[in-house]
Amino acid sequence: MRFRPNRNGINSLMKTPETGAEVRRIAERIASAASGAEGQFRTDSALGSRRWRAAVIGNYNWSKSGGLAGSRRDLLRGMGGARGE
Repeated sequence: MRFRPNRNGINSLMKTPETGAEVRRIAERIASAASGAEGQFRTDSALGSRRWRAAVIGNYNWSKSGGLAGSRRDLLRGMGGARGE
């Protein structure tokens, strides 16, 4: 027997308010974990045409973060923190 995902069901699930709340919660956890490096991070989320999306935006505090490489490092640390690593 071959597995066939119910794409319509999955797509409708990805647009529910509950999914949006979970997406925002995870983005906020990433921002919170990343901001431990004294940076300035913010989140943004929106329902796109296909699913909820969220982004963690920052680190605008360049002098403390170490520039682009430091910002990338802090966001990666935040993503690990959001997963509980």
